[in-house]
Amino acid sequence: MTAPHTPPAGYRDAPLTDWDPDRPVDFAEAEEFLRACYAELPKLGPVEPRLAVVREQIAALGTYTHTHAELVHGARMAWRNASRCIGRVYWRSLTVLDRRQHRTPDKIFDDVVSHLHMATGEGPNRGKLRAVISIFGQAVPGRPVTRLWNDQLIRYAGYRNGDGMTGDPQYEQFTSAVSRLGWTGKGSAFDLLPLVLQTGDGEPHLYDLPESAVLEVPLAHPEYGWFAELGLRWHAVPAIANMRLSIGGVDYPLAPFSGWYMGTEIGARNLADAHRYNQIPVVAARMGLDTSSESTLWRDRALLELNRAVLWSFERAGVRVTDHHSESRLFLTHVERERRAGRDTPADWTWIVPPISGGLTPVFHRYYTEADQRPNFYLDRSAQQLSLTATAQVSVPAQRTSPERRTPAGPATAVCPITGQTGPMPGLEPEPLPADQDFGPDVDPHPGYAADPEATVPIPAGPASAPITAEPVPVRKRGLRRLLG
Repeated sequence: MTAPHTPPAGYRDAPLTDWDPDRPVDFAEAEEFLRACYAELPKLGPVEPRLAVVREQIAALGTYTHTHAELVHGARMAWRNASRCIGRVYWRSLTVLDRRQHRTPDKIFDDVVSHLHMATGEGPNRGKLRAVISIFGQAVPGRPVTRLWNDQLIRYAGYRNGDGMTGDPQYEQFTSAVSRLGWTGKGSAFDLLPLVLQTGDGEPHLYDLPESAVLEVPLAHPEYGWFAELGLRWHAVPAIANMRLSIGGVDYPLAPFSGWYMGTEIGARNLADAHRYNQIPVVAARMGLDTSSESTLWRDRALLELNRAVLWSFERAGVRVTDHHSESRLFLTHVERERRAGRDTPADWTWIVPPISGGLTPVFHRYYTEADQRPNFYLDRSAQQLSLTATAQVSVPAQRTSPERRTPAGPATAVCPITGQTGPMPGLEPEPLPADQDFGPDVDPHPGYAADPEATVPIPAGPASAPITAEPVPVRKRGLRRLLG
């Protein structure tokens, strides 16, 4: 399902979206989604009766309610269409948590903690990460929306110390803002930032994540004993929190989703970028590399060892992680599988190609369709600004501390790597799909990890689990509340 955008929303040259939560649902977009959904899930039955109900709901209230089956498959389709994600081969295994009826800040926070526990795994399965999305209330014309200020559920604070920095410089402004709202960090390099929930222009609510919900991996190196002395660490679960999920014209502004890291996202971006933890000069110095000239490739050598440390440490800790070579081959498996299903695979080359050894991966040597295929996820301009600077003008709220207050720790970001490239290289032929990577449509290429029990089970068609109430609807329409029951 392709909406006309030039350039497509979410691509490197496209402006961020300006979303209007009061915009009525376009029936044409709803119809396009429903026809695709019911065609892909024939057990849902004929689509025409459903379209008649949806048309009536939109005409009356400006929106409609997804059934549970539509919500689950719509979220999986959105991941399948996410142009910047290299890990879409797993889209069928996405665990979808329907949280549409939960609206109070405390309940939403509890659900977010439950999300992290499920995504991380518990007991003997801790570290066997799985892809999870929690979908909270949809946008309804006339009703304020609830958002998380944070761009990810798990992020580290950044503190300015004179001319230097402690922690993640990218979150210096956010850290200052939540500190003004009453949060107190410990001043270490890896302090977890609080979550900030806000509905409309109301008072924000701050929450500390419990220690049990955040799995972190101390980093060491298979050969360099001194590497552990650097005190580096990273959290196991990347969990995007500020992107709007759009399914069939219905928008879900709060729909955090998580997966697992490709090692380069930590080792080549979060810890390596000069505007983040900037560890390349530190590693190079400890390795004794000649940094007098760029031609010694000291940056490259240090970067490689930093990435080795990330992969080795996660694997030693039993925490799911993937390398960029394996994931690149699996992405082409996904592209081929989609081709066989008669679908294009939209992709932004500048995000799909890994930030290191790009030319050694098969995703480098080909072009990709650029299209805003829906359902999809969107980063709105206001959401990005809020996540970086937390500039909302609000009064200072009370802070809720979780029962498990974090103790001082010694050390993303997006689900996909940001490569920093500017576009595909011309004159290169696509690399053929590796024959040994052609998995069946419902097979997780890593069967040792926990799989979604819904992935291969037909989704039952049932009534909507979260009917929209009529309270925010104008008086003349309140008699139509039955339409959304």
